[in-house]
Order: sequence, then structure tokens, then C-alpha cells
Amino acid sequence: MRAPISVVIPTLDAAPQLAACLAALVEGLEAGLIRELIVSDGGSGDDTIALADAWGAQVVSGPASRGGQLRRGVAAAQGHWVLVLHADTVLQEGWSSVVAEHLNSSTCAGWFRLRFDRGGRFVAGWANLRSRLGLPYGDQGLLLPRSLYDAVGGYADQPLMEDVAMARSLRGRLVRLDAVAVTSAAKYRQQGWVRRGARNLWTLVRYACGVSPARLAQAYRR
Repeated sequence: MRAPISVVIPTLDAAPQLAACLAALVEGLEAGLIRELIVSDGGSGDDTIALADAWGAQVVSGPASRGGQLRRGVAAAQGHWVLVLHADTVLQEGWSSVVAEHLNSSTCAGWFRLRFDRGGRFVAGWANLRSRLGLPYGDQGLLLPRSLYDAVGGYADQPLMEDVAMARSLRGRLVRLDAVAVTSAAKYRQQGWVRRGARNLWTLVRYACGVSPARLAQAYRR
């Protein structure tokens, strides 16, 4: 029987972070959970693609847009389950046993508890609370059956808030996985925890009020 999970990782100049993300997946490979690794690249100019090739990943290329990249990546997936991860997210040791139990007992999508690699306990605590209320973000990972992904229409091809759109479509079918996803705090440390957190919240509010993802992406990247 083939392994059940296709791992999909969207990338754009992600070489410095990608190796640690991939190394943490070896645990799942050894446990017989991972069928394939798909890196959906948005036009990297660094060593991202070379690194993905070295790890045996299938590389799917196209325009830079996280929603579009995820949509293309999942379209190429063959597994009955899909695990979506950001390139700067590292699953903590022990995640594979938690995921194996979920696969055997649930048909819901699952998200991981968030922790930052340096500091940010309050922000991570808020993120985990928000996720319990049905709104996990992409840096917490997302594990879901391919049939459920297809049923909700997949990722929207949009440059920002694709994770929020997906969480909304999965409302009532999202559960917490008792494992930790450690994500990079680099942007928070560079911009300030309060400033970055407030910016993220304001972006979410504007999205909820109907501002287009394209317009939000322009403001977000300034």
C-alpha cells in the first residue's frame, strides 16, 4: 500500500529556510507516511530549486502567488492526504505519530500548535487561540484529506489570505493536532512583535470587510 501523504510546500527564494523544513519530514518518511514531496515554486532566484531536487522533490513552477502555488502543488499530488507546510516551518519531533493517529481516526483537516523559533510566546498563544476558533494560518501547517480539499474547491488563486479563505471553507471540519509547528520569527523580530502583529490583524480585518487580496498584498509587502 502506498504511503498516504503528499507534502506540498510553496517557495520563493526559500533556500535558507527550506533545508530545516525538509529535514523534519524525514521522520514521516521513515514512518511510511509520506508518499511524495512537491515544491511549488514561484520563480526563485536562489538555490531553492536545486535544494528541492537534491531532496528528491517534484518541482512545480509558475507565477508567484501563494494561493496559486498551493493550488498547482496540490493538483500534482497523488496522495489521499495532503500536508501543506510553509518553507520556514519545522515540525517538531514526534509529529508523525500524531499524524498517523489522525489519519486512522478522522476525516477532518488538522492544524499544528504554533511556536516561534525565538520568543513570541504571547503571539503564538493568540494564534493557537484563534485557531481553536476556526482560523488557523498557513504557518501552522494544514493536513487534510484530498477528498475534503476537492469538496471545498481547493485553494483560491490569490496572493494573500489564501489560508484564511481555506480555513473559512473548512469551518466545522478543523481540529487541533497535538504536535508543534515551529516557525521563523525573523519578520516579527525585524519589524517588531507588536507592529507585525497589529499589521496582520489589520490585514485580516480589511479582508473580512471585502478588500481584495491583490490590494492587500500590495500594502502588506511595502
